Amino acid sequence: MKILVVQESDWIKRNPHQQHHLMELLGLKGHQIHVIDYEIDWQQEEDPNHRFKSPRKVFKEYKKVYNTKNITVIRPTLIRLPVLNYFSVIHYHRKEIKREIDEFKPDIIIGFGIINANIAARIAKKENIPFVYYFIDVLYELIPEAAFRSLGKKITRDSIKKSSYVMTINRKLHENAIELGADPKRMKIIGAGINLKQFNFEKHNGFKIRNHYNIEPRDTVLFFMGFLYEFAGLKELATYLGEHKVKYPNIKMLITGDGDAYDELKEIREKYDLYDQLILTGRQKYTLMPDLIGASDVCILPAYKDEIIMQNIVPIKLYEYMAMKKPVIATRLPGLVAEFGENHGLIYIDKPEEVIDVLKTKLNTKQNINKVGWAGYNFVKDNDWRKLTITFERVLEDLILDYLLKDI
Repeated sequence: MKILVVQESDWIKRNPHQQHHLMELLGLKGHQIHVIDYEIDWQQEEDPNHRFKSPRKVFKEYKKVYNTKNITVIRPTLIRLPVLNYFSVIHYHRKEIKREIDEFKPDIIIGFGIINANIAARIAKKENIPFVYYFIDVLYELIPEAAFRSLGKKITRDSIKKSSYVMTINRKLHENAIELGADPKRMKIIGAGINLKQFNFEKHNGFKIRNHYNIEPRDTVLFFMGFLYEFAGLKELATYLGEHKVKYPNIKMLITGDGDAYDELKEIREKYDLYDQLILTGRQKYTLMPDLIGASDVCILPAYKDEIIMQNIVPIKLYEYMAMKKPVIATRLPGLVAEFGENHGLIYIDKPEEVIDVLKTKLNTKQNINKVGWAGYNFVKDNDWRKLTITFERVLEDLILDYLLKDI
């Protein structure tokens, strides 16, 4: 197959998501994939050579997780000015999608974004190419300008209605997609997976990481990895730990990633003198994640309970935590409850500060930690990316065949 992917996130710099694993594994099977992506962090990353306009870039044979040479990433020209960046996507991504259809001649197009997915859906319909909308998040709620979110929702609804098929990554997003107009008969859930060869708890005990950060055997380490959103709950938990540091000297937070809350976390660390207990590693290579998880005792996702964009998501990192046999303390969010239920490796909380209470009551012994960790591992151990890719491949091939048969 020749597959064209369109998304409005940075394929290169962002950590691997659903699309990275599925596309790279399809690449290993011989399929050709072209990805049109978007420099989403352009406002945080200044480019002295291209202050107002980034040129088109092409990254050939790009690989992030697996050793494939069959992925080409195309980054269209970008106007680096607020609001105009959206018009830039409309113009340059449309131009790029048309060029890919003329030159690459894709058998199928898969959309992960908002604007460029809608453009792709419209062009695909005109060119008689099957279009799949992969609903991996409520992206319109992530639009920085709140005034544009309702428009983003309308565009998403239109893209879904114009799709040949809709995929989602969990039950709550599946329901959400139906509410937006998806045909239940033309849908499938292909959930988050794990690279079990990489996230192997027997190979990654985290000893070197603990030694590097002066973590003692008696210390209990809480771990978080990912983008540090303001609503991630980490600032509240760090503040609570700072205010009670005398009471909990052996509880440490190990946080990997960067983002909106990073500087504030540094300020909290300085204010409460938490240099030994609040470890901020910054962004790290994805290949180091198993060792970082292995260095922890418990993993956390203490996000705000009422944050709208957190309601339906099931982050891939939860599966990776569980594959490493780590208990997870997480906010009781609808998407998580629908996906994991009760007693499957997650202990739910209602606010970030409750993490410490759970640690001191339900995970207060190695035996309890191991028991909850094993429950999570047994729940996710069959979610290997390679198995999910086979299912994904079959859906795409069936769609392509359906379109070919229409022409006979």
